[in-house]
Amino acid sequence: MTDAEIRGEAYEAQHVHTVYEEIATHFSSTRYKPWPIVERFLQELPDGSIGADIGCGNGKYLAVNPKVFIVGSDRSTNLVKIAKQHEPHAAVVADNLNLPHPLHCFDFAISIAVVHHLSTPERRIEALKAVLDLLQRPSDMSPDGGKALVYVWALEQKESRRGWDEGQEQDVMVPWVMKGGGEKPREKGRKKKRGETQEDRPTEGSSLAQPESKTYLRYYHLYRKGELEHDIEEAGGVVVESGYEKDNWWAIAKPR
Repeated sequence: MTDAEIRGEAYEAQHVHTVYEEIATHFSSTRYKPWPIVERFLQELPDGSIGADIGCGNGKYLAVNPKVFIVGSDRSTNLVKIAKQHEPHAAVVADNLNLPHPLHCFDFAISIAVVHHLSTPERRIEALKAVLDLLQRPSDMSPDGGKALVYVWALEQKESRRGWDEGQEQDVMVPWVMKGGGEKPREKGRKKKRGETQEDRPTEGSSLAQPESKTYLRYYHLYRKGELEHDIEEAGGVVVESGYEKDNWWAIAKPR
């Protein structure tokens, strides 16, 4: 492993993996509705298909189509614990760059909002190659071979609340706020002074104290238009279809 790879792995461990371990339960509670194009991709698969969800998070896509079987994997132990509830599907703890699955045996794969967490171009391409390597190659049994759907956050988000757009920094830290018990209760019999905020006011006794909110910063690489297709080709894939949906670039790809 090169020095750059070691630094990249350490950076992601601090600014991606550790964060998701900490926020897993709260994060999962906000991730329950399938994205339309991902849902369509899964629903259109032939009955009996077997696939992999790389970076499955809480497993919200595992049970979208009950007529296929999916093996999910995620680096976060706490998210995998939640994903395992989607029986009969499976979920294992695994790194995107060191997957435990056999190669060239899956009918399909999905990787939704995962690759953008890799911190260097080389590691992002390696992550895409790892997904493509899982897919069946064309054969008599499977003339078309396997296919993968990949989603990444887009740089072009000027219409969103985040406001990023072309020409801005692509490597960013995105906050996740864990609120710690809401607003502090007011003390009875004491008026708020002019210019004093709720945080400035003293509390009488520990029983009034509330847990403080905590902000976690997650690393993202924001993909510009055409970059995902380029990286897929560099990883040895062929883009079958691609597009933009709600602040994300997506592509369906096959091995070359």
